[in-house]
Amino acid sequence: MSVSEERTVQSSPTPPAPAPAVADPAPLGLAGFALTTFLLSAANAGWMTKATGSAWLGYALAYGGLAQFLAGMWEFRNRNVFGATAFGTYGAFWIGLGLWVELVAGHATSAAAANHDVAWILLAFAIFNTYMMILSSQLNMAVFGVFLTLEITEIILFIGNFTGSSGTVKFGGYVGILTALVAWYTSAAGVSNGITDGKLKFPVGKPLIS
Repeated sequence: MSVSEERTVQSSPTPPAPAPAVADPAPLGLAGFALTTFLLSAANAGWMTKATGSAWLGYALAYGGLAQFLAGMWEFRNRNVFGATAFGTYGAFWIGLGLWVELVAGHATSAAAANHDVAWILLAFAIFNTYMMILSSQLNMAVFGVFLTLEITEIILFIGNFTGSSGTVKFGGYVGILTALVAWYTSAAGVSNGITDGKLKFPVGKPLIS
């Protein structure tokens, strides 16, 4: 390479970083998760005394389920393995729970058998959620807060369903409402940070492990 060619290479501007393939799908996934969790948790907490208590079911299939699952698939395109795994799994969780209610629950031999089904499902997802919660400590406090409150919710609910304790399930409903609020905040923070030139930016906190 000649001196003139070397100078030309050195003076060439650095190419801009490529734009992400799609917009950040995390706020959508979190919002779908939050709303469906809120509706089911409100029923568990005994708030829906003048409602059917099944308002969450359609949204388990459409919003917390399908929309969140799609957010997970878009995270694959963004090369975000954590987001893809989290949203893909919990989107499928809500779809699966909705299908269980529609296809299986009505054929349970007893209420206790149905409760034990739910308990086993929640126990399995609590195991998954444990390592996702640990790994989320490397992201930010808002995301960690979602997985922490969800972990507590799942543990309380599977204990309540295994033991047949309506009081424990009701308490799990209150913690689930808290989980939904944390998820909504984290979703709002993602939207605020995704608005170009936006003036409102909601903080998410530093990671516990950096």
